[in-house]
Amino acid sequence: MRLSDFEYDLPPELIAQSPVRPRDHSRLLVLDRRTGAIQHRRFRDLPDYLRADDVAVFNDTRVIPARLRGRREPSGGAVEALLLRELEPGIWEALVRPGRRVRVGDELRFGDELRARVLALYAGAMERAAGGRRRLAFSSPGELDQALERAGEVPLPPYVHRPPERADDYQTIYARRRGSSAAPTAGLHFTPRMMRALEQRGAGMAWVTLHIGLGTFRPIREQEVERHEMHSEWCSVPAAAIEAVAEARGRGGRCVAVGTTTARALETAARGGELQAFDGETDLFIMPGYGFRVVDVLLTNFHLPRSTLLVLVCAFAGRAHTLAAYREAVREGYRFLSFGDAMLVT
Repeated sequence: MRLSDFEYDLPPELIAQSPVRPRDHSRLLVLDRRTGAIQHRRFRDLPDYLRADDVAVFNDTRVIPARLRGRREPSGGAVEALLLRELEPGIWEALVRPGRRVRVGDELRFGDELRARVLALYAGAMERAAGGRRRLAFSSPGELDQALERAGEVPLPPYVHRPPERADDYQTIYARRRGSSAAPTAGLHFTPRMMRALEQRGAGMAWVTLHIGLGTFRPIREQEVERHEMHSEWCSVPAAAIEAVAEARGRGGRCVAVGTTTARALETAARGGELQAFDGETDLFIMPGYGFRVVDVLLTNFHLPRSTLLVLVCAFAGRAHTLAAYREAVREGYRFLSFGDAMLVT
């Protein structure tokens, strides 16, 4: 597959800069992946498409204040770090800029109480693509987690050019397990009212965790899509989620994945052929030709051209149907990307 196979024209003015309020008033494009038929609805209509026997599975990861701005010592040069994942207590993998100037052994200072020492750098194709991955050891005279909270800020995507109006704009209402560098954006549309509506519909709910890092948002640079190397991310699919999916399937219901990260977590847990509880790293790259074992319905936002997320949606709905739906969304003025509208693939 060529990277150009996953291209479409995205006018910059359609990239949403802030969420709709209330969140569940965003638009919803419904795509039938068998026929390619499209319906235009509102997100609050989502319960109309769920059955009483279905189970909706959510990614409960919580975005941390992963962007740190500080200085290198003793030079005093400005430095910025984006925390990607915690490897062990106090040890983080991070993107550091300017990458060329930050070397092993350097000391970095973020505010008055948080410091980091560069333990290692990553080399090779991933390093060239990422710009400057480093392993950092953090220290603080007080509680390290609290120091990180005070020194950091929530990292918005680079295509969002204004600060959030509210502190929770880039956080789902059900976020629980801290560790993500980005929000699972399909979940941003949910409100307490929408969660109650799903319960009243009779649909079950289950929870998995995938801490979003470099693997999800790193662009594809290979012209042959199959050559793209996914960076691993930590995920957890607990026994409770396995049981909820099995019970729904036993009743004739469907597994509804809320977001591409949820879909990756579930499909990772089924890589051995059967859905089993899973805790660990996933580098699963879902592309056309992949046989889905778990996900029956996918709720997602609209993604960037040439991205792994768009490739995943094409794998689920078919490339022709997906790109036709994206072109329709552009014509209809849908809002795209993290703060944008949603698409339900049935």
